[in-house]
Order: sequence, then structure tokens, then C-alpha cells
Amino acid sequence: MTDPEEAEVAAWFAARSERAIETACARVFLAGDVAFKVKRRVELGYLDYSTPQLRLWALERELAFNRAASSDIYRAVRRVTRTAGGGLELDGPGETVEHVLEMRRFDEGAVLSAQPWALDGSLSDALGRSVARLHAAAPLRPDGGTPAIVFTVGSNIRLLREMADRLGADDVERLARLSEAELARRRPLLEARRASGFARHCHGDLHLGNILLEAGRPVLFDCIEFNDNLSDLDVYYDLGFLLMDLDFRRRRDAAVRVLSAYLDEAARSFSPAIWEGLAALPLMLSVRAGVRAHVSAHSGDDAAARAYLAAAIEHLSPPPPRLAAVGGLSGTGKSSVARLIAPGLGASPGAVILRTDEVRKRLEGAPADAALPREAYAPEKDAAVYDAIFADAARALAAGRAVVLDATFFDPAHRARAAATAAAAGVAFDGIWLQAPAEVLAARIAGRSGDASDATADTLRRQLARDPGPLAWERLDASRPVEEVAEAWAASAAAPRP
Repeated sequence: MTDPEEAEVAAWFAARSERAIETACARVFLAGDVAFKVKRRVELGYLDYSTPQLRLWALERELAFNRAASSDIYRAVRRVTRTAGGGLELDGPGETVEHVLEMRRFDEGAVLSAQPWALDGSLSDALGRSVARLHAAAPLRPDGGTPAIVFTVGSNIRLLREMADRLGADDVERLARLSEAELARRRPLLEARRASGFARHCHGDLHLGNILLEAGRPVLFDCIEFNDNLSDLDVYYDLGFLLMDLDFRRRRDAAVRVLSAYLDEAARSFSPAIWEGLAALPLMLSVRAGVRAHVSAHSGDDAAARAYLAAAIEHLSPPPPRLAAVGGLSGTGKSSVARLIAPGLGASPGAVILRTDEVRKRLEGAPADAALPREAYAPEKDAAVYDAIFADAARALAAGRAVVLDATFFDPAHRARAAATAAAAGVAFDGIWLQAPAEVLAARIAGRSGDASDATADTLRRQLARDPGPLAWERLDASRPVEEVAEAWAASAAAPRP
């Protein structure tokens, strides 16, 4: 505590609270279903809460920014006032001693950093789409984006070098070389993105510790409000923190679905340049891991710091992209197989999954889980959907990102076009055809719920009556558990090619 008045305010809240949470820049007092956040009177370089005006400014921004993130946790900025008897009260008629932020208390155990396993497939999709919508609605920041990355690359190198004797000098220098080279290579792309509207006012601190699972949905909270240099970012740099965190926690499966859902949702609002920016994602994930490395070291956790350092290096040494296409009749489990194989393909956290079921909804301007009328599946609509997934795939591959296409691929021309897309991009191609008895497919279709697919029993009957033509793709028995199907393909893909 820096002065008697600050100590008095803290003691007043503490006497009325069950527990207090202390951080370097704030205290949060928990009482019943309410939490009160009091900013500390500190100046830390990257933030300044040294005056009442600066603390009020920060609290008002915190309230506004977090409400924009669709959180109802943040309620109001309130006044701590002096009573006639010299004591303290909230919002009284006396002079204002301090301002505080009133929040709705939530279950701390429901934060995703405490339960990363709770992020299942549907929640991962919802999270990716929530972040994309937040970014699409965020104010433009044409002076942001690149400067934050440039500054952080330099800061990471400087701070890690100060601890090189503990973390390994060779690894620190390797990261420094790779980071500087990748930044120089991607600088024109970053500048182009800034000019194209991809630098926006973002969350700024988007990791699992700031995402709450509540009422079956992810809730973003605790946006950065105290320093615009840390929140006026390229939207991918904001998303990259979440992807890096999931990857580090061995949840690539969730990260792939977050990224794929983000891209499908973002493509509804942003220009096609959203795909080109994927080329900068390895740098952004590496920078985020580098920050975690020196923060962990400063807190005394050298083991975690070395693990983050290794991850930062790995992000800058990605495997080459490739294209996989998973086809088959409705009910064969194409989407399930695609989601299992995607985390193992290409740069972290894995391949982008492009589903015709989702792209069709996007082109129709409908939510991803909305049911479409039958006319949305007319032949001319099919042609537009396949045009879109091949165009998106080509852009992602050109940006160095692996892709998995999830579609029926019943038409031989579509299968040929998938192979041609890979050839044009100069990447390896895998065509996978799933097959199973009709009764198995019918049972699976009947048991679906909450999925983007609109396939019905009638859809399956029409497919069974058609001839898919010659099939050169690898055929896999999809009547088995989906894990076995994915493992069978992985073993085949890893085998030497003639």
C-alpha cells in the first residue's frame, strides 16, 4: 500500500468481504455474489494508475471494453465516498475517496485455464465464432497492429537474453535469429493488413485464464484497458494468444476447431485477405510463447519458461502445408475424421477445416447451425459452394497453412479439382473416401443434432441411387469407430510412397 487512504479503502472492503485477490495492479474483493475491483495506486511503466483521474479512466474503459466482449460480468463504476462521521460508504453524498468497479462474481473454477479439458468440439466452435464476431465489430486502429509485434519481438529477445544462463543461451539466440528473420519476412504483410482494416481494438489478453465457461457457452472477460499499445492489435495476433495457449496445453484438437470456426465466421465480415494473413500466424504464436517464456522465468518457473521457449522456436519451424480431402456419403463421419486428422497436419495448431456444410450457410447468409431449405442445395448452389471451398483452400495453402476439405465429393470433377488445387499450390495431396453400409449411415443421420449438416434420410436415399464414378482415393471402412478410421489413414499416410 502506498498511502494511508489506499490502506483505508482496502481495509474497508476487506472487512466486508469473504476473500481478496491481489495482483500487481489491482485488488478484487469477493462478497456474496458481488466482486469489487480497486485499482492500486501504482505506475509500472506499461500502466499508470498513480492518480484518481487515471484510475477512473481505466475503470470506465474496463467496463466499456468488457461489455463489448459480450460479458454481463461488468456492472458499474461506483464511488467510495466519505461519510459525515469520517467513515466510508458506497455512492454517498460526501466527497469521493476512490472509484471501484462492481462485477458479478463467478465461479473461479469455471475459468478454462482451470479446466482446459472442458472445451469440447461445440464449445470450441462457439469460441472461435465469438472471437471473430468481437473482431468484426471492433473499432479500426490503423496505427496499431505491426508496432505491437515489432516491439514485443525486441522485448522478448532482450528479456530472454537477460536470463539466458538459466534458459539456455543457444536456444535464446536461436529464437532471436528466427524471430528477427521471420519478422523481416512478414513485415510487408503486416503493414498491408494494417492498411486493410485488420488492425483493431482487440481483447489483448485472450488466453484460457480470461475465458469463462458459463451456461454452456464461453464468455470472454478481463480485456486490456490500460494501454492501447497492448490492445490495438492485428486480429490474428489477438487470436494467436488463444491458439498458442491451447497448443501449449496439448489441446490442438480444440485449437483447430477454434481457428476453423473463426475463419468461417470472419469470412462473413472481412475481405478475402483474411486468408492471406495466415502466413503471419506462426510468427504471432511464437511471439506469444516468447512472452510467456520470460514471464514464467521472472516468476521463478524455469521449467515452464524453457518449455515456452522451445514452443516459440517450434512455431517458427513449421512443417510444410498439405491438402487432404475427406469424401463419402452423408453419415460416413467425414467431419469427425477431418477433425481428428487436422491437428497433425502442417503448422501449429494444425490444418484449417473447410466444410461445405458451413460454407453453404455462409454463402446463404445463415448461421452455421441454421437449417436451410431444399432449394439451397440446388445444383447451381452446389457449384458456388465448391467454388468457394476451393478458393479458400487455395488462399490458405498459399499462406502456408494446411487444409482439410470436408465434403461429399460425389462428383468426380470435384475430386479432380481437389487434387488440382494441391498441385497448383505445390503441396502433397491425400484423397480419403469413407464408406459404410447404408443402415449404418441411416442410423447416424437419424441420431444427429446441433450440427451444420442438413442431411436427412431422403438425402441419403438420393445419394445411394447415384454412381460416384471411378474412385482413386484411399477407401476406408467408416463403420469402425472414428478413431480407428483416423489412425488407419495416419498409418497409411506415414508409409513410404512408391
